Amino acid sequence: MKKQIAFRALLGFPLGVFIGYTITIIISTIFANGFYSPAVPELVRQAGSEINAVWIQYWLAGILGSVISAGSLIWEIEHWNIMKQTIVHFILVSVTMLPIAYLAKWVAATPLSLLSYFGAFAGLYFLIWLGMYLVLRNKIKKANQKIQAKDE
Repeated sequence: MKKQIAFRALLGFPLGVFIGYTITIIISTIFANGFYSPAVPELVRQAGSEINAVWIQYWLAGILGSVISAGSLIWEIEHWNIMKQTIVHFILVSVTMLPIAYLAKWVAATPLSLLSYFGAFAGLYFLIWLGMYLVLRNKIKKANQKIQAKDE
């Protein structure tokens, strides 16, 4: 299990960086009027330069990717029920995502902003979870139908 965690964390780092920078490209395309904006202005100001902000964001996106990737192993713990898996995974991702969002200046450091961010995060998490649950439930249903058809 420790090897699997390490392996997924290593794979997750570049994936997190890729996703993080894909998001900056999309946001720049929509909001930056033809310019590339690799980090939010507040992070650039706090970091002292754009390149420092990019490096900070690079490491934070990589760490986030590592944690989410390694955390996917939670879904493979067969002796846990779906409720326990969901709660543990949600807590793991939440306690990683919120501090990273704060450090990267993706969310303002006010109670209302943090609460709004967490609410949006929880809502998006639920929608993704529900979608995955429905897809997997449908796959299980089809597999059971095939097994039942073979038995008949």
